[in-house]
Amino acid sequence: MTHTVRDIILLGSTGSIGTQTLDLVARNPDRFRIVGLAAGGGNPELLAEQALATGARTVAVAKGSAAQDLNLAFYASAKKRGYSAGEFQIPEILAGPDAATELAARACDIVLNAIDGAAGLKATLAALDAGRTLALANKESLIIGGDLVARRAKPGQIVPVDSEHSALAQALRGGRAEEVEKLIVTASGGPFRGRTRAEMADVSPEQAMKHPTWTMGPLVTCNSSTLVNKGLEVIEAHLLFDVPFERIEVVVHPQSIVHSMVQFVDGSTLAQASPPDMRLPIALALGWPDRIPGAAPAIDWTKASTWEFFPLDDEAFPSVRLAKQVGATGGTAPAVFNGANEECVAAFLAGRLRFPAIVDTIERVVAEHAGSARSQGGDLTLEAVLEADSWARTRARELTTGGQTLS
Repeated sequence: MTHTVRDIILLGSTGSIGTQTLDLVARNPDRFRIVGLAAGGGNPELLAEQALATGARTVAVAKGSAAQDLNLAFYASAKKRGYSAGEFQIPEILAGPDAATELAARACDIVLNAIDGAAGLKATLAALDAGRTLALANKESLIIGGDLVARRAKPGQIVPVDSEHSALAQALRGGRAEEVEKLIVTASGGPFRGRTRAEMADVSPEQAMKHPTWTMGPLVTCNSSTLVNKGLEVIEAHLLFDVPFERIEVVVHPQSIVHSMVQFVDGSTLAQASPPDMRLPIALALGWPDRIPGAAPAIDWTKASTWEFFPLDDEAFPSVRLAKQVGATGGTAPAVFNGANEECVAAFLAGRLRFPAIVDTIERVVAEHAGSARSQGGDLTLEAVLEADSWARTRARELTTGGQTLS
């Protein structure tokens, strides 16, 4: 079967999702072609190497000062590859905080947004407004954007990259919407599964960074240890699949083989299972609705294995309960939750905040916001989301550095 080659703009190319996406694209040149890359600019050498290897026409960097470094890196990379003058073309370089947003609106078939955190929101909106299929790894942009993003997206325009939501999308193919009883989102439990809250009082950043099954960036890894990541995924599942929060559950599954499940009204449950390899959901998002042969290794069914499932300990890990409350509140509350979390994670990794205080501080910031005039009512706007995000970050920094309380 012949396939039309899909042009891809990849945002966040030097991160974990980005590098795995490029591996997948390199192995499927008859299916995918990279036309644009974006990154923060902290690793210009890798970005230049990626651009030359893929032939990307345009490269975007968030740091305006990184443009010159990137230019130098292009020449160094070309020299290392043995190119002589005239044998390679330096791509167009976009630089500055809105560079990725500008790139996301350029001509392509798919924008894969793998930018970290709230910074990906403007690019998500730009890709949707330009009519591109959005392969979404940057869950935060959907979560904080909420109805703002949902209103801009046409049916089927957003395809999830997160393994849990990819699993749900696959399982939902097995029944009609009215047949769905509940969504069951699985969680590995992180490195502190089974510990009480008291037993996590003195865990170190090094311990929190040792995820038992996945290799991810520092923010997502820490979010997985607090289970904030799972709370964010519950909000994302609600927004993607229009299922009420009371019909979305989290279950702990340490092996990370079953990535999520859908329970139907007749009592049957469909689960998607595969080894913990992000190349599979990335491939499915890029090829959707088609599967890409050999995207990732399959389970070896000739070997004995045991899969375990445990209920979530809400007392030790209150982040999922809090996220559900925030998601049900809607408006700018999810932006406050996410912004406060990103600042608290930074404070924890810098040694300024104890581990249990991450979620405690988020909860305090969320409560202060809910009780203030800043709480958003009516239709959500980009300005309101960004203002709420900024306020939450400022307030969280004050609480984690001993600053004065805001009035």
